[in-house]
Amino acid sequence: MKFRKLLILSAFILAIASCRKDTVPVMDPGAGNGTGTVTPIPQPYTITETFESGTKGAYAAADVQLLTGMWNFNDAVIGNLAADAKNGTKAVRLRTGSITMNFDIAGLEQISIKHAKYGNDANSTWQLMISEDGGATFTQLGSDITETSTTLVADSFKVTTTKKVRFRIQKTGTTRVNLDDITFKGKGDAGIVIGAPDTGNDGDTGGGNTGTPAPDRGVTAGADAQPVTGDNSNLLFGNPSGAQPALVMVDNYLMDQSYYVESYSSTRGTPNWVSWHIDANTINGTATRQDNFAGFIGLPNGFYQVESNSYSGSGFDRGHNCPSADRTSSVNANSATFLMTNMIPQAPQNNQQTWNNLEGYLRTQVASGNEVYVIMGSYGIGGTGSNGVASKINNNQITVPSNVWKIAVIIPNGNNDAARVTAGTRVIAVNTPNINTINTDWKQYRVTVRDIEKATGYNLLSALPQAIQDAVENKVDNL
Repeated sequence: MKFRKLLILSAFILAIASCRKDTVPVMDPGAGNGTGTVTPIPQPYTITETFESGTKGAYAAADVQLLTGMWNFNDAVIGNLAADAKNGTKAVRLRTGSITMNFDIAGLEQISIKHAKYGNDANSTWQLMISEDGGATFTQLGSDITETSTTLVADSFKVTTTKKVRFRIQKTGTTRVNLDDITFKGKGDAGIVIGAPDTGNDGDTGGGNTGTPAPDRGVTAGADAQPVTGDNSNLLFGNPSGAQPALVMVDNYLMDQSYYVESYSSTRGTPNWVSWHIDANTINGTATRQDNFAGFIGLPNGFYQVESNSYSGSGFDRGHNCPSADRTSSVNANSATFLMTNMIPQAPQNNQQTWNNLEGYLRTQVASGNEVYVIMGSYGIGGTGSNGVASKINNNQITVPSNVWKIAVIIPNGNNDAARVTAGTRVIAVNTPNINTINTDWKQYRVTVRDIEKATGYNLLSALPQAIQDAVENKVDNL
């Protein structure tokens, strides 16, 4: 009888083990300290530089901002001619020089490159060089590649080092080659900020509210705008505050800006929250950062109008809610992110470092084959900018928030998005103080969704079944 009980107990334990989800973190067997430390499993990533977002028409050496970061082009251009072998509308055309990453990537295991001859040029060769010391020195990775094909072919190179690395592709010979779709595959946090940094001219900390504001404008929606309902819609997971487009909702006024949706507060002069969807189409477009800050012409009569120069001299950045680099599908899409109704007074270090790093990280998740639903907001009164502590700016018309928060729902590319969210879906919730001494690592500020709900009074992810909400909103992301 005792033996039979042991068999039943063993079967029960095995059954429990077989039901364990892959998303559950496992004990680090190498910890060896007896403390029960839980180490998250490094997740695989795939990031592709398509060269679709860059522009360079001359062979003279220059740095070019691309999707993955800044690259140096030496005797190279981004070509879009019929003779250019390309996947999409653009590819690198390299003559006798090189293209070099000005940034490092971590956790890399493999790099692959598509390449071909340019037009009718003769055969030639090129080399892939790798640096483990931040670009101080480079050594060749693999053998020379002889260019013979007139259509794109792919070659892959294994990376064995555990250090952060960067690459240079250098040409030998005088004939031209095309390079396209450089794909990085690895595990863990790649450390790449996908998309142009959302800092640019956001810092508006110069001398006082002077100068003429840019003309107010509205949103011109194109075919690339997100749908109103269903997959890829900006409010797929619910309206957190029950905002409505009614004049009586002066501090919870719903505005559908086509490329994002927001609840706006006239009293605060800022959004309460902004909600949007990110996928490969929204971040891999050719539209550059417009920097065309402007007041929004569509506010109801009686609402306070924040202008493009309203933050001037305040010590706070015009901090985007929906970032510029999340909307590169068209000039219309990118311009929509520069409306002042999409801005909050954000401490420069919070905006330019911590928040920028988080935004870039979410775009790496898209580059790895996911789509992301984002809700960002702010609350409280009083932050610390480059000029010190302030509760309000612009003659007390704009409230400086004390906290800036964001939640992100990450799911693999696919259809029926709402139905695919499960108890194991990764949901990142971050709540940062709006101060200039903030840590640059956004992961230090991870909280639960419920924590943000308690602070704001909102019902986040309200469109999900309650059981799913209970599961994903009560855990802190640890990947």
